[in-house]
Amino acid sequence: MILPIIGYGDPVLRKVCEPIAPDYPNLKETIADMYETMYNAYGVGLAAPQVGLPIRLFVIDTKPFGEDEDLSNEEQTQLKGFRKTFINAKMIKEEGEEWGFNEGCLSIPEVREDVYRHEQITIEYDDEDFNRKIEVFDGLIARVIQHEYDHIEGILFTDKISSLKKQLIKKKLQNIMDGKARPDYRMKFVAPKKGR
Repeated sequence: MILPIIGYGDPVLRKVCEPIAPDYPNLKETIADMYETMYNAYGVGLAAPQVGLPIRLFVIDTKPFGEDEDLSNEEQTQLKGFRKTFINAKMIKEEGEEWGFNEGCLSIPEVREDVYRHEQITIEYDDEDFNRKIEVFDGLIARVIQHEYDHIEGILFTDKISSLKKQLIKKKLQNIMDGKARPDYRMKFVAPKKGR
């Protein structure tokens, strides 16, 4: 089922999310709905707070990045094959050079900015079957994981840009809060425009 994506300004996007247990109600359906919602919106990642759930869960599929012809065949193959569910994730290490990349967010439509993140991460998480894993990721995969991990910590990519850039996008952010954004996927806004 395609769920509405929660828009910028909703308090759920600012919550530090709670861990969940294997008996969390309807977990398999929630995960399936999150993937379906993400694909419907042409995203590469989606965190539970973006569908209104303050839990430590996010899903990632970097296949769209694998279409980039500027990348090596190895990088393309790696990105095309990366699809993972992260439950109760805990960032252990972020290291290496910080590098910039133009990021967007399904909860903040029509806003894209360069964000600097570490090249490599070590993360501990449970998979869909609650097997505990510790893995190291780098490059674009690490970046997508960091972006989604921030969501479960109540952090948005707009928190990582300069004060000047924040001023420049202030009107766009207000429009999202006012329900005036028009993405081509379902959204739930803080203050929907009257008459919608």
